[in-house]
Amino acid sequence: MNDMLVDAFDDVMQAACTPAVVKSIETGGEHAGLWQAIVESGFTDALVPEASGGAGLGLRDVLGILAAAGRHAVPLPFAQTVLARGWLARAGMALPEGSIALAPFGARREGAGLSIWRVPYGMVADHVLAVVEQGALLLPAAAATRQADGIHGSLTASMQWEDASSAVVIDEASGLRELAAAAGTALLAGAADAALAMTLRYAGERVQFGKPIGKFQAIQQELSVMAEQTYATRMAAEMAFSSDANVPEPLVVASAVQRAAAAASQISAIAHAVHGAIGVTQEYDLHLVTRRLQQWRSDVGSENYWAGVIGQAAIDSSESALDFIRTRLFPATA
Repeated sequence: MNDMLVDAFDDVMQAACTPAVVKSIETGGEHAGLWQAIVESGFTDALVPEASGGAGLGLRDVLGILAAAGRHAVPLPFAQTVLARGWLARAGMALPEGSIALAPFGARREGAGLSIWRVPYGMVADHVLAVVEQGALLLPAAAATRQADGIHGSLTASMQWEDASSAVVIDEASGLRELAAAAGTALLAGAADAALAMTLRYAGERVQFGKPIGKFQAIQQELSVMAEQTYATRMAAEMAFSSDANVPEPLVVASAVQRAAAAASQISAIAHAVHGAIGVTQEYDLHLVTRRLQQWRSDVGSENYWAGVIGQAAIDSSESALDFIRTRLFPATA
C-alpha cells in the first residue's frame, strides 16, 4: 500500500467530499463537481497501462486509495471506475469518459432491451459495465430508465434500456465479478475504519457518571470486538488485492468478500450501540458509513453467495480439505 498515494487522495477527498457534499448527492444534488475533482486528481487511471496513458499500477498499489474512498463515503463509483478502466484498457477497449458502475449480477435481456436489477451507484453513474450470458456490455447510463432501489440514501438503481443496441459488446467478462467483489471489500474496509475511528472518539468524549464511557468495561469489550472485526475486514481487503495478475484470484477474493461482508453488520451494530441515540440522527455523520457497510455487503453478492462459491469449489476439488485451504484459498502462503 503506497502511503503517498493514499495521503494525496485523502487530501482531495477532504476538500471535495465533505459530509455536506455526500448528503447533497444522496438526495439528488449535483455531483459533477466531485467527479471532476476526482478525475483531475488522476487516480481514475491508476490501473491503466502506461502505454495507454495511465499510471500502470497493480492491484496491490490501489487498495489504499479505494479503501480511502470507503472512509470518505464517496457517493460515486470511484473504486469501480478505477478497476473497470484498468480492465477495459487491458482488453484493448476504448476508455469512455465519466464514471463506470459495475453490474456483476442481475442483467437480463428483454428482446432488444436489457434490464439490470440493483446496480450499485446506478443513480449517478455515467456508464454501466455489466456481465451478461456471453460476455459483457458497456452501456450508457443516460439511455436507461433508473429507479432507486436500495436503503435510505442509497444510490443503487434498477435500470432498464428499451434498446440496448448502443452498448459496446465485449466478448468475454473474465475477472469482472471478482473485480467488483474486490472493490466492495476495499470499500468495506475503509468504511469500517471510519466507523471505528468515530466510535473510539465518541467513547472518549462522551461522559457519563463522571467519566468517559470508554472507561467502562462493557463498552471496552464492545470496542475490542469492533476493532477485531475492523482489522479482519482490512486483512480481507489485503487478501483480495494480493494477486500479481490484473484480476484477483477467484477463490481468494471470494473468501475475502465473504469475511468482510460478514463483519460489516457487526461493526455497524456496535458503532450504533456505543453511540446510542445520537448515532441515528441525520445531523450526526455516523450513518454515512454505517449505511454503506450495510449496502456494500450485499452489492456484489451476499456472504452466503460467496461462501457457496467456495463450498462448490471444495466439493469439485480432488484435494484434501487442508490442501484445498492451503493452495486455493491462501495460495500466497502455500
